[in-house]
Amino acid sequence: MAPVIQHRGLNATFTGTECKDQIEPIHQFLGIKYASVPARFEKAKPVVDFEGGVVDATKYGPRCPQADVDVRHLLRIPEDFAIAPEVENEFECLNLEITCPPKESTTGPLPVLIWIHGGSQIVTFCSAASKICDPTKIVADSINAGKPVIFVSINYRLNIFSFGDGREKNLALKDQRLGIEWVRQNIAEFGGDPQNITLSGESAGAIYTHAHLITGPPVKRAVMASGTLYLSSPLPVEKGDGLIKALEAKVRELGQPSLRRSSVPVLVQALKECNVNTMWIQEEPELEGWETRPEQVEEVMIGDTEYESVIWRNGVELFDGKTIAAAFDNEKTWGTQLRKMYQVVADRPTAAKLGALDLVNDARYTLPVEVIANKLQNANRRVFKYVVDQPNPWQPSSRAHHAVDLLFLFDGVDLSFNPAASSVGKEMRQRWIRFVNGDGPWSDDRRFAFGPVGKCKEIDETQYAARRRVEHCKVLKEAGADAYMPIVFALTAGRISLLN
Repeated sequence: MAPVIQHRGLNATFTGTECKDQIEPIHQFLGIKYASVPARFEKAKPVVDFEGGVVDATKYGPRCPQADVDVRHLLRIPEDFAIAPEVENEFECLNLEITCPPKESTTGPLPVLIWIHGGSQIVTFCSAASKICDPTKIVADSINAGKPVIFVSINYRLNIFSFGDGREKNLALKDQRLGIEWVRQNIAEFGGDPQNITLSGESAGAIYTHAHLITGPPVKRAVMASGTLYLSSPLPVEKGDGLIKALEAKVRELGQPSLRRSSVPVLVQALKECNVNTMWIQEEPELEGWETRPEQVEEVMIGDTEYESVIWRNGVELFDGKTIAAAFDNEKTWGTQLRKMYQVVADRPTAAKLGALDLVNDARYTLPVEVIANKLQNANRRVFKYVVDQPNPWQPSSRAHHAVDLLFLFDGVDLSFNPAASSVGKEMRQRWIRFVNGDGPWSDDRRFAFGPVGKCKEIDETQYAARRRVEHCKVLKEAGADAYMPIVFALTAGRISLLN
């Protein structure tokens, strides 16, 4: 059992734990409540005072209720890696975790890394509690490198609990904003610098990170790993209304009066029976015109993995070649050129399916990295681009798929059996630590490649073009989103799955 430690501050005494299995001791304060949910589908209220009490921060806080998803599946983590069930509570899920060096061991305020987890905006994909995304290694490596950081993970509302029933929208985004503001106001008590925050996330967490950069207030730095608002753009209220009506009808069919008054188990059951496997940010005035509005940040690290579109693979493989080709042919101006460019031929079903996934990959991930990087660079912001090409450590044939970088970055599941993967993980943590500390992680006129075969290095644009479909992306950019996104929607709508 981890030693218990106490920290006094914020008009309270926080009881946390000390991790001593690293070279340097690390303190963790878990389940700190940053906001309260007054009622279902209502805006949360910030926690501003702990009223002189003792705060038990030795256990992870509850997460938002959600359908059970085996997060080991996509990451190919061995089936015998045990993940304990996590407590769920819709009213107590707005909590955060702080992992930091002992305050007395540091001099001066430390840079802070805030992490927003992914999960298609419906589940908690790889929490610290699961050990997969436990930040202990990152903080330990930062101490050993002489560049200590404080890591804060934020929990927030998900799925229908975030989406609401039409009155209040984007509750997850608003929850996170309260969490970020809590960190600004209080992290100094734990040795952090509120003026030196790096906001980060992966997949849905990166989408939210991008949204926060648009809506403010500003942060020093940001990391968008495998996601931007181009991956899941704010969608019209009418689309949300359709989902709400379907779920409302389902809970009534299951014997409940309404979404607002349904029991939690029935809400989760309704999500399953309606096959709700992803959600999205809804259009609101603060996000209007987001494509042209400035990101309020000084430096950004942004990149993708080689095979992001794997999360649509099972869905796309249900199509035949004719159906895939028809999605392209519906676009009169660019459809034929795009179809041929991605090797989509009606009577070649395997090639058509692979081509469809390549288009999705380029449109949703690879091209947006370039679009956002160019926009930021034109605004005189520093941008550090990267690629993750190291394949899955347990099943290399799965390639460097979506979310595989979580395995390397956190090393929460021991990778020592695979020296190449372990080496990439160590390098990735060092580069992140440098970035969070304000040191350039690599030359900003080059990209950084994590893998393959355990090799990490800076690459030039010619080398980058050997790793991504650069010429395809140029054509997509020329065609414009109005040409290619209807094709992407036709191929992907309702077909995402974290169980690929």
